[in-house]
Amino acid sequence: MLKRFVVLVLVVFSLSLQGCVSGVGGLKSYADSTDGYRFLYPNGWTEVQVANGPDVVFHDIIKPTENVSVVINPTQGQKTLSDLGTPSEVGYKLGKSAIAPPNSGRTAELVNAEARELGDQTYYLLEYLVKLPGNQERHNIASAIVYRGKLYTFNASTSEERWGKMKDLLTTAAKSFSIDG
Repeated sequence: MLKRFVVLVLVVFSLSLQGCVSGVGGLKSYADSTDGYRFLYPNGWTEVQVANGPDVVFHDIIKPTENVSVVINPTQGQKTLSDLGTPSEVGYKLGKSAIAPPNSGRTAELVNAEARELGDQTYYLLEYLVKLPGNQERHNIASAIVYRGKLYTFNASTSEERWGKMKDLLTTAAKSFSIDG
């Protein structure tokens, strides 16, 4: 009788824990209703405020250099992402202006660039290997879209030594980035 009770309690407990987990393993959902975007980010990460920087930033509590962010910039009259260029052209431009801007001491090598459709919208998925001063290397994956005269860029970043472990999670996060429109 006691064994059945213990088993029943364990079953109820485990089922209640499953209700606390998001639909995608290891990821939580974030939505910005003001700017109209949403994405998934890793469990255990926390939002941090950055003055004069990205619209939103989340980073790992244990490894704070692992992060995801969204940057919103106006476009100069272009109406679509393809007006800015091909995935490789946009990836190269973002690498030079945002990932490794002049005088930052960083260099960014565009490793992969591809277009993907989500509904009726085109997103570019861009992957970079970034070299920082002191022989440090990082891996970035970004998702970009132009919507209503603005370039939205979601960026996920981790150290190169952790890329193997974080690749699937951060790629899923980047692919989850979407504009509500």
